[in-house]
Amino acid sequence: MIKLIAASAHQTGANAPKTLQIANDAELADLAAAGALEGVERIELHFPKFTDGRAFSQATLLRRRYRFAGDLCATGEVLIDQLLQMARCGFSSAVLPDDTDWAAAERQLRRFAGFYQGDARTPAPRFARVSTPEAV
Repeated sequence: MIKLIAASAHQTGANAPKTLQIANDAELADLAAAGALEGVERIELHFPKFTDGRAFSQATLLRRRYRFAGDLCATGEVLIDQLLQMARCGFSSAVLPDDTDWAAAERQLRRFAGFYQGDARTPAPRFARVSTPEAV
């Protein structure tokens, strides 16, 4: 599940230890080749506008291709409508405005019990997963 953080309680990358802020136009391959991801505990990906989805692609690449296992934090113009997709792309936390309806945000994350497609957290599609009575 994705951790929800109020903007007023968020420690920015400059104040948080072992945090890397990655720009939307950054080449992840170059960062990985330079060793910039090593030892990093949290990566902040910024949404300058809610219509700019580059951070979704970056999150997926960081989880799948570069095997980043730390905290991926969504910052910027984050809407509760995007939370479920953020979680599926690999985000583990999101910074929301202080005036957010927190109950609505939690409901959004519980909207669906499962998915047929694979995602950053569970790469195999549902039909390819081992079937057990608990998993069904």
